[in-house]
Amino acid sequence: VTILTIAIAILSIPIIAMLFTNEVDWKLFDFIVAGILLIGTGLTFEYILRKVKTTNYRILLSLSLFLILILIWAELAVGLFGTPFAGS
Repeated sequence: VTILTIAIAILSIPIIAMLFTNEVDWKLFDFIVAGILLIGTGLTFEYILRKVKTTNYRILLSLSLFLILILIWAELAVGLFGTPFAGS
């Protein structure tokens, strides 16, 4: 429930921004992809917390997971690396 609540809260930011400006132009597909990324990351984080017992490994895996999320999000948003996923 917490993972879904946080994902919905994050996805509500562009919805609210779209009400006030034309600079944010998300389509339904954008929300679906972002939701999958956020929920998938949240569930993976939960899995790490449940299965990994060593604190150092938890921190390392969690930071790696969030770095991967940020890199994927940035690539999809602005084409950071110029891969075909960003439409380049």
